[in-house]
Order: sequence, then structure tokens, then C-alpha cells
Amino acid sequence: MMTIKDVSKRTGVSARALRYYDAIGLLRPAGKTEAGYRLYDEKALAALQEILYFRELDVPLSTIGELMENPALDREQILRAQRALLMAKKDRLERLIDSIDAALKGEETMDFTVFSREETAELFAAMLAHMPAALQETAIGEFGSVEKWREHYLDALSAEKIQRQYAKVVEWYGGKEAYADAVRHPLSETIRMSYKRRIDAVLDKLAEKRTLGAQSHAVRELIGEYGFVMKKLLQLKDEKAIMLSQARTYLDDAVRRVTDERYGEGFAAFLHEAITAFYER
Repeated sequence: MMTIKDVSKRTGVSARALRYYDAIGLLRPAGKTEAGYRLYDEKALAALQEILYFRELDVPLSTIGELMENPALDREQILRAQRALLMAKKDRLERLIDSIDAALKGEETMDFTVFSREETAELFAAMLAHMPAALQETAIGEFGSVEKWREHYLDALSAEKIQRQYAKVVEWYGGKEAYADAVRHPLSETIRMSYKRRIDAVLDKLAEKRTLGAQSHAVRELIGEYGFVMKKLLQLKDEKAIMLSQARTYLDDAVRRVTDERYGEGFAAFLHEAITAFYER
């Protein structure tokens, strides 16, 4: 068993933060001494590690508590998100170094290629492997064979316009490797449905809290959770761009109508305002 001082020294988390986590019920000590001092075991340390992962992803403490109690919590997915953040930083540094090297040599390059033809072929193979049989049959019927479909895919994705679009998607995922990894290892249907149910639950709570206003603390915390679950569902590095795009969809007549029918008149406009306010703060 470790004292709060031992845990603080071992993890770098201040004793004040640990006491606060205890006060809000986020991280309870394993026990207390006769004098009332907190004691922590290895299980508590493991829980603290999960909390720190979430904090690194800017998840609100109240949301962390709910997620920690969620049986769908996947530690591997958290680690993947952490790795994606580091890979994105690594990719940015490498591109910066390459640009500086080119400038020192007096070179000016305008290469928009994100994925080489070989890398695109790997993505196609991964996509094909995880595609439902019915969709495969439809595509093969359209192109005549898997090989012709593959060649069309490679030619289309080699175009500069598509490569530019890839660049934006790769940025959302935190780097080429993170995006490719998401394509190669899509979430299982069970996990995807779990995240979708979580989003539905968040929207239900937002409908209950809408009278508090889009800028209220309760609504902002729920929007933060909405964004976090979207990031996990899509295996993204940063959900901001996706969430702002999602906010704009709530202004679309068809989406607005369906949303308002389910949650009440004006809810779509409220979501647009709340999401925009949260991510453009």
C-alpha cells in the first residue's frame, strides 16, 4: 500500500489533485490508516493511469467518471489514441525538418502526394478485407473484376485533388500511420454500436438540459463527451473538425426535421449553437 505522497512521487500527480479526485468520487483510495491518511494499491494506480490517459485527451473529469464506469471502455483504444497523438507530432516534426533541409538546398517542392501507389494498394486491400460481401459483389459487378476495381481505385486516388483531401483526413487521424491503422483495424460492430448508443444517451441528456443554454457548464460537459465519443468511434486524433462539420449538418433541412421530430422543436439549432460555441471558444 502507498501513501498519497508515494503516489504523487511515483506518478507526478499532485497530492492536491489526488485529494480532489477522491472528493468527487473519481479515484477512491483502497483504504485509510487509523489516522485517516489515504492508502492506494496497484489497482488504484491502474485506475489513475486510465484517468491520466483521458486527461491527456482533454476529457472533462465528470465525463471521465462516466466513461470509467462504462463496460465498453477499451484500454487498447485509449493507447491507440495516445500513440496517434505522438505519431502526429512526429510526422509534423519530420515534415518541418524536410522543409528546412529543402530550403537550405535552395529547393522548392510542391509534392501533394500523401499516399504512394503502393500504400494506396495496401489501403484498398484492407478496405476489401473488411467490406461486407454484398458491397463487394456490387462493386465487382460494376467494374467487372476485383483487379479492374483495384486499378480504378488506385488511378482515382492518385489524383492531386484526392490527395489533398487525403491530407486533411490524415491530419484528423494524427498521421498516415494512424489513418492506415484505422483502415486496417476497424472497430468491431459491437464496439461501434456501443459508441452509437453512448451518443444517443448524450443527446437525450442534452435535450433535458437545453433550457440551461448552450453556454452552460452542464451542456458544455455533454458536448465534450459527445466529441470524445465521436473521436473514439471514428478513431480520430482530433474531433474538432468533425464536430464543427456535424454542427453544420444540423442546419440541413432534412437533418433538422428528423432531429426536431425526435427531441423537440428547435433542438437541431440548439445543437448547432452548442457544438459551435464549444469548439470555437
